[in-house]
Amino acid sequence: MKAAVFHGANQPLTIEEIEVDQPMAREVLVKTMATGVCHSDLHFVDGYYPMMAPTILGHEGAGVVEAVGSMVTQFKPGDHVIACLSVFCGTCERCVSGESYLCRSPEVRRGPKDPPKYTWNGNPVNQFANLSTYAEKMLVHENAIVKVRDDMPWEGAALIGCGVTTGVGAAMNTAAIKPGSTVAVWGAGGVGLSAIQGARIAGARTIIAVDIHENKMKTARDLGATHTVDASSGDPIQKVLDIVPGGVDYAFECIGLKVAAEQAYGAIRDGGVATVVGMIPVGQKIEIEGSSMLRGKKLQGCSMGSNHFKVHMPQYVDLYMQGRLKLDEMVTRTGALEDVNEAFRAMKAGEVARTVLKF
Repeated sequence: MKAAVFHGANQPLTIEEIEVDQPMAREVLVKTMATGVCHSDLHFVDGYYPMMAPTILGHEGAGVVEAVGSMVTQFKPGDHVIACLSVFCGTCERCVSGESYLCRSPEVRRGPKDPPKYTWNGNPVNQFANLSTYAEKMLVHENAIVKVRDDMPWEGAALIGCGVTTGVGAAMNTAAIKPGSTVAVWGAGGVGLSAIQGARIAGARTIIAVDIHENKMKTARDLGATHTVDASSGDPIQKVLDIVPGGVDYAFECIGLKVAAEQAYGAIRDGGVATVVGMIPVGQKIEIEGSSMLRGKKLQGCSMGSNHFKVHMPQYVDLYMQGRLKLDEMVTRTGALEDVNEAFRAMKAGEVARTVLKF
């Protein structure tokens, strides 16, 4: 099969012929139909997060089941599925406590004595995020995928695999936005646009999108933002306070920038909640005024939108099919696997909300 292989930070991915193993007992082999190009992958390509090489990147995908392991009963060949990096074992303390998205059990991965999932010229290739969606096939644990209805378009299904689940979930699950609330979202990329939609679906009355690219702010308005703030022309905190005096109820950082996280916290009211969704580079620290927390202000993290994806993803599919969750408008470009490096370039340039690679 073809796959896009990561060789090291600040190097382009290369398209290589990779051998994929057969499914073990609880594994499923999936033919990839579409994958989104997520900003999280770019963090590894740019060296902001460490990554071993060689690795097949990608973690936002959907496809068709080709084969299942001997113990798999949830899936059969021909099923349409969405993959999720929040793979879970179902038996550890985090899983049985309702936080399956924080599962770190080694049971969901192959052990050191098992054969590698992927090989290239006879040598093992690492799997990224238990998925590796920049490949024609994915070999995953059965608790890394969920079956969805067959009439769901592949481009939208792929987006639900990460960006939509993270952004909508950050708004509706992690922060649990209440109807009538005021919201500000830093970043109008795939995750930020999803957070904006989550706020809209949750019933927020004021939704402010903060970005520096007019094309992204226009998309944000189309998807539910009531106001937009250009962070490149003045203090975005003050601009948000001009719209909502005293500060918003909820703010979200959806870029992965230290300064954006600090600004999001600075824009919430006393008792408000700021949620950091983006991947701030390893080693960087967020600085806030300690005394401000005496006024009940909260700064919290978010892991994949606090999802229970086996339940939430089919719900998001239904919301899309009903016209209540807009996904087509988030796809700025489509391409083939060979276009992955161009997709990264366009992302860094701010030209796209999301690129989807189709197989």
